[in-house]
Amino acid sequence: MNDRIYTVSELTGRVKRYLDDNEDLHNFFVEGELSNVVYYKSGHLYFNIKDEKAQIKCAAFQYKLKRIPEDLKEGDAVKLFADVGFYENRGEFQILVRHIEKKNVLGDLFAKLEQLKKDMAARGFFNAEHKKSLPKYPRAVGVVTAITGAAVRDIIKTIRKRDPRIDIYIYPAKVQGQGAAAEIAAGIRKLDGIPEIDLIIAGRGGGSIEDLWAFNERETALAFFNCQKPIISAVGHETDFLLTDLTADVRAATPTQAVEICIPEREKIRFEIVSKWRYLRSICRKYFDYLRNELENRQNSYRLKNFGKSLEQLNRKLVDKEAEIARILGATLKERENGLILRKNKLAGLNPLNILERGYSLVTSGGKLVRKAEDVRPGDGIVVRTARDSFTATVDAGDPEKIRS
Repeated sequence: MNDRIYTVSELTGRVKRYLDDNEDLHNFFVEGELSNVVYYKSGHLYFNIKDEKAQIKCAAFQYKLKRIPEDLKEGDAVKLFADVGFYENRGEFQILVRHIEKKNVLGDLFAKLEQLKKDMAARGFFNAEHKKSLPKYPRAVGVVTAITGAAVRDIIKTIRKRDPRIDIYIYPAKVQGQGAAAEIAAGIRKLDGIPEIDLIIAGRGGGSIEDLWAFNERETALAFFNCQKPIISAVGHETDFLLTDLTADVRAATPTQAVEICIPEREKIRFEIVSKWRYLRSICRKYFDYLRNELENRQNSYRLKNFGKSLEQLNRKLVDKEAEIARILGATLKERENGLILRKNKLAGLNPLNILERGYSLVTSGGKLVRKAEDVRPGDGIVVRTARDSFTATVDAGDPEKIRS
């Protein structure tokens, strides 16, 4: 048997002719769900059509002329009328789409995902009160991702760049395809049980929605939610939220961004500390300089230099004030004393007993003061009171002649 030897172009040419000549690969229908839908300004549409087991690249050239819908999106379930095309220079085949019919709004996978989101949201899995804060200065980080992918290299490189002292624990896990969700969940649980780890990053690099679907599985989402350590969902996509983005404590658009979120730059921290220390030192120096100047100013002030003389002057003024107060007080007391003496003499002059001292006497009869001769009759008893004593007498006779002044 002779060996058949083809050049690459000969082989691709044979494949193309075989596909072109096979009637079963022309004018057929195919059903599935859309992914990676891209409309180009050139008028062409590119996407993948898939089911649970496989996917194929598709192209619809001049889609507007073929009246193909312009609102196709990820997850739409469709029915295509198409042919198989083969590109010899790249050795690739794809479906050349001639017509697209939308079967429903969402494909089965997205419909199940939306229902799962609603159920988990209703049970509080996405609530903010369940979110844990990231440690400010972690010392050890756990990573769950594919050991051979670009994501693990980016994570290690970024951590080493920002702070080479950080310890890294890596759990290699399958991140796409069958069994990926179980491996990711197992990795999270394993790293969650290591006391030295401060936080966990679980994720992968970018890819199609099919490649990322393990992070939309319920098992994976629950593993993120139940993790006792702070955990970051770090899947390389930015178009939409995956289920793990909603149950994780923090969401990052890429694995590199996850590291930037949780690992502060050592040099930046060092620079900030040095800057603050210099700032505080500057403030302290300025304050000490102010105190020194204030002390010098007070030492050189006139009042401090002449404090003894000022104190002596104030003491003299105090003595003078005390003497003046004593003089004023003495004069006031003397004036009041003289006033009291005058009042006393005045009151004494009004005292009836003092009048008697001048030779006068009081005459009463029957307890009544005798003011004139008519107040008594011969034979009436009277009491005569002098300044020293008193005596009784009897009226013998009286001359009622009035005293003439």
